[in-house]
Amino acid sequence: MDQSVAVWLVLALAVFAANLPYFNERLLLVGPRQAPKAAWWRLLELVLMAVLTFAIGSLLEARIGRRHSQGWEFYAAAACLFITLGFPGFVWRYLRRGRG
Repeated sequence: MDQSVAVWLVLALAVFAANLPYFNERLLLVGPRQAPKAAWWRLLELVLMAVLTFAIGSLLEARIGRRHSQGWEFYAAAACLFITLGFPGFVWRYLRRGRG
């Protein structure tokens, strides 16, 4: 797999994963359906999806070549980017459609 394809794949996965908690009413994406899912469930799902996305990105990086060690700054910036990518789902869930 080419490096640029891997980068675009991780970015597309991040956009999908960051918005998925807002569009799905199931607990942890596979559990029972909760009509008004609590905001803390969505936050937990967002954190789990971020960890999953970072892990897939790390695996793709290791598959392409040598994996570079990253400091806390990288993970803080990546988490902020992940939250920003989830903004359309947040707007759709809480600002456009309302709470109920």
